[in-house]
Amino acid sequence: MFTRLILVVLIGLPILSPVGAQFKMRAISGVVTDRKGNPLPHAAVQLENTRNMSVRSYITGKDGRFNFNDLNNDIDFTLRATYKDWSSKSKTVSKFESSTHPEVNLAILIE
Repeated sequence: MFTRLILVVLIGLPILSPVGAQFKMRAISGVVTDRKGNPLPHAAVQLENTRNMSVRSYITGKDGRFNFNDLNNDIDFTLRATYKDWSSKSKTVSKFESSTHPEVNLAILIE
């Protein structure tokens, strides 16, 4: 009887473990541009983890590109860019986004 109980418990353990406990990683990249679509070098892009509110930053290169790697695909992230005294609207990448490398472009409406 005792061995049968142990067998039932051991068989049932995988059912009790969290579904999807191993998350895949993803990257988010894009370009920061001005009103005319020109890339903005040296813009600061902030990526906020909406679960724990941590923030990572990236300074764009001459081409205005940014890239954030090793992001948990089970978390929503919000991106926002600033350049001097100007900033873009925030954009959110949902955990339901199917792409493992979504491209998010941010526009700062300066001339």
